[in-house]
Amino acid sequence: MFFRWINWRTLLTFAAIVIIGSSIIYSNYLAKKITADERRKIEQWGAAVRTNSNPNFTETHLTGKILTENSIEIPILLLTEKDSLLDFRNLDSLKIYTDKNYLQEKIESFKKLHQPIEWINPLDSTQKNKVYYGESKLLQEVRYYPMIQLIVAGLFVLIVVIAQYNRYKSTQNQVWAGLAKETAHQLGTPVSSLQGWIEMLKEIKGNEKIVPEIEKDVQRLLLITDRFGKIGSKPITEEKNIVEQINNMIDYVKKRAGTKVSFSINSNNENNIIAMISPPLFDWVIENLLKNALDAMDGVGAITIQVKDEVSNIVVDVSDTGKGIDKKNINKVFKPGFTTKKRGWGLGLTLTKRIIEQYHKGQIFVLKSEIGSGTTFRILLPKG
Repeated sequence: MFFRWINWRTLLTFAAIVIIGSSIIYSNYLAKKITADERRKIEQWGAAVRTNSNPNFTETHLTGKILTENSIEIPILLLTEKDSLLDFRNLDSLKIYTDKNYLQEKIESFKKLHQPIEWINPLDSTQKNKVYYGESKLLQEVRYYPMIQLIVAGLFVLIVVIAQYNRYKSTQNQVWAGLAKETAHQLGTPVSSLQGWIEMLKEIKGNEKIVPEIEKDVQRLLLITDRFGKIGSKPITEEKNIVEQINNMIDYVKKRAGTKVSFSINSNNENNIIAMISPPLFDWVIENLLKNALDAMDGVGAITIQVKDEVSNIVVDVSDTGKGIDKKNINKVFKPGFTTKKRGWGLGLTLTKRIIEQYHKGQIFVLKSEIGSGTTFRILLPKG
C-alpha cells in the first residue's frame, strides 16, 4: 500500500521539504552566530567609547580603530540615562536631529531586539550611558531568507496544485465526453433498427394508431442520442427565439406532468427574445429544470418561467412551488452524484451546469430557495 503512493511527485515534494527545512535550520544557526558576533562587536565598541571618554587615557589610536571597524554596518545609538543623544552610527543624521519621533521609534525598536549595554559615565559617576543597537543588513538578510524560501515554496506548491487540479478537471471532462459519445454510439444502432421496424409496421393494417406513438418515442431517442453526441464537441450555436424554445419544452413536459401541475411563462409581452444557443442542448437544460421542479412538487403545484431581455444578458428564471432545498445542500446541487431522490444518478443538474457554462458561456445558479415554498433557478445567457 505504501509503495503505491511513491512516485516522482511524492519524491520531489519530499526533497523540496528536506531542502527547505535544512535551509531554514542552517539560516537560523547563522542568524544566531551573527547575532552573537554583533553583540561582541557592540560591547567592544562600548568599551572603546568608555575608554576614549576617560580624560586620563592618552592612547586613542587603538580605540579609534575599534570605534571605526566595529560599527561599519550596525545601527547604534549612544544615550544618557535619560535618553539624551550622545552619539549614533549608521542612521539618518538629518532625521535624528530634526525628527524626535524618528529617534524614539529607533530606541523602541532597538529595545525589542537587544538588551542595551550600560556603563557608568567616566565623566560623571552618578550617571549611566546606554548603547542601543539594531541589526546589520547581513543579519536581516539571513533572517528573512527562510521567509522568502517559504513564499517561493508556497508558490511552487500552489502552481503544482493548480496544475494537478486542471489536469484532473481535464481528465474528468474527457471521461464525461467519452462516456456521452459512447452512449450516443451505443444508442445509434438500436434506434436505427427501430426506425426500420416502424416502416414495416406501417405496412400492416391495424397499426395506424400505434405507429405514430412509437415514432414519437423513437424521435425522442434520436433527440437524446443527438444531445449525447454533442457533449465534448464544439457546439454549433445559432440565433433562436428563447421564448419559443421554452414553450416547446413546456408543451412536451406538460403532457407528462398530469392535470394538477400548472405551467406559465412570462416574457413581459416580448415574444421574440433572440439568443445564441445550441437548440438541442438548451432544450435539454430546460427539460432537466422542469423535471426537477416536477419531482420537487410530487405532481402538485405550479411552475413559472420568467424570461427577461436585459442589457448584457438574457435572464431565464425557472420557479416551482415544491419542497425547496435545504441551505446546506444549495452548494451541492450541481455536483455529480448529489441527489435527494430515491432513484437517479444525480447527474441532471451537473450536465445542465456544464451545458450552460461550457457550451453557452453563461451561468446557472440557485437564485433562491425556501423549505416548503419552492426554488428558483436562474440562467444567464450573455449577449454578443
